[in-house]
Amino acid sequence: MIRPLAICLFSRGDQILVAEGFDPVKDETFYRPLGGAIEFGERAVQTLARELSEEIGEQVADLRYLTTLENLFTFNGRPGHEIVLVYDGRFVDPQVYERPVLNGREHDGIAFRAFWKALTEFGPAAPLYPDGLLDLLARRDPGDVT
Repeated sequence: MIRPLAICLFSRGDQILVAEGFDPVKDETFYRPLGGAIEFGERAVQTLARELSEEIGEQVADLRYLTTLENLFTFNGRPGHEIVLVYDGRFVDPQVYERPVLNGREHDGIAFRAFWKALTEFGPAAPLYPDGLLDLLARRDPGDVT
């Protein structure tokens, strides 16, 4: 089954906000922008507003569609397939940008942490998902705001 997702890039200088994840089968720590599954009848911008409010208690604004990525992957030993709508945006509360770590909770109650990381911090030892996102960000005009 293909899962539709929406994620949002929030920037702080040369850094983006990413949640940290871990795949025990691969013994891999990885990173992914915040967002989540698009529910039936919900638009991607509604998904982002709902997910960020539910997971970290923050409101978002100025959401702008960037691109769509197709992500074929294996997590925890199981294959997955996602269509990921990528947006950029900003937090309504400017104090969010001052926090080094944001603590969140998934809808199933699992806690997670999100960090501000520079693009240069991602690579084989610290992958950024979905696949293709790091290449997309590296190709963007430095004048663009993500």
